[in-house]
Amino acid sequence: MTRTLESDVRDLWDRYQTDLTAGDAGTDEYATLDAFLDALEAGEVRAAEKTDDEWVANDWVKQGILLNFGLRVIRAVDHGGVAYHDVLPLRDTDDLPGRGTRNTPDGTVIRRGAHVGSDAIMMSPSFVNVGAHVGDGTLVDSCDTVGSCAQIGADVKLGANTLIGGVLEPVESAPVVVEDGVSLGAGCRVTSGFVVGENSVVGENTLLTPRIPVYDLVEEKIVYGELPPERRAFIRYVESSVGDHELFDGGAYKPAVVATHVEEETLEATQREEALRE
Repeated sequence: MTRTLESDVRDLWDRYQTDLTAGDAGTDEYATLDAFLDALEAGEVRAAEKTDDEWVANDWVKQGILLNFGLRVIRAVDHGGVAYHDVLPLRDTDDLPGRGTRNTPDGTVIRRGAHVGSDAIMMSPSFVNVGAHVGDGTLVDSCDTVGSCAQIGADVKLGANTLIGGVLEPVESAPVVVEDGVSLGAGCRVTSGFVVGENSVVGENTLLTPRIPVYDLVEEKIVYGELPPERRAFIRYVESSVGDHELFDGGAYKPAVVATHVEEETLEATQREEALRE
C-alpha cells in the first residue's frame, strides 16, 4: 500500500508543479490526500527515517504534506465550540484511549496528519503539527510545540515550554529529530534539523541548533547539528570573536553546548514516575 501511495503522491506532485490547482482537484485527488494523512497518523509513513545511522528525509512525504496545503481551500471549522479557519481540520483523537494515550482538556491540539503513539501523554496546552511523529510512551508537557515533520522517539520526555522545530521545506532536508529515551529539560529549543541522540539528558533552557557548537567532552571534539547519544548536555557561554570590540566595555560571549557523560544520578532524576501510567 505504501508503495502505491508514494506513487500516487509523486504523480499528484508532478501535476501540481505544472498546472493542477485547488480548483481542479476532485474526488480522486482528495482520496489520495486523505489516504496519505491517514497513513501519517497511523505511523505507516514518516517524514524522515534513520538509514545507516543517518536521518534522511522522505521527500515524497513532505510533498504530500505540501499538497494538502496547496490543493485545499481555507474553510471554517468548529471544534469544541470554537470556530477557526484552516485548510486542515484537527486530528480525530477517538483512537487514543484504546492505545493508552491521553490528552488533557483545554488546549491539547493535534493537527490532522500527526502521529501520536501508544501510552503517550499530552498535557495542555500543547500542539503537535501535521507530519510530526511522536513515539510510544512519550510525554509532551504543558506549553510544548512539536513542529511539522519533527520526529520524536519513544519514551521521550519533553519538559514544559519546550519548542521542537519542524523543517517542512526544502523537502530534501531532514527535520528535527529527538531519538528514543531523551529527556529535554523545561524551556529547551531544538531547531533547524538538529538531531538529539538517544538516551541523552538535556538541561533546561538549552538551545540546540546547527549554528551553535557542541563541545563533546566524551570524544574530545566539537560537533555541529547533533548531540551524540547518551550525553548530558547544558548551555554555557564562551568568549566571542568580538569580545574586545572598542564600542563596548567588558567581554562579549556567545552560546555553546557542553556535552559530557550521563551520570547515574542524572538518569534517576529524569525517570518518570510509574504513577503516571496508572
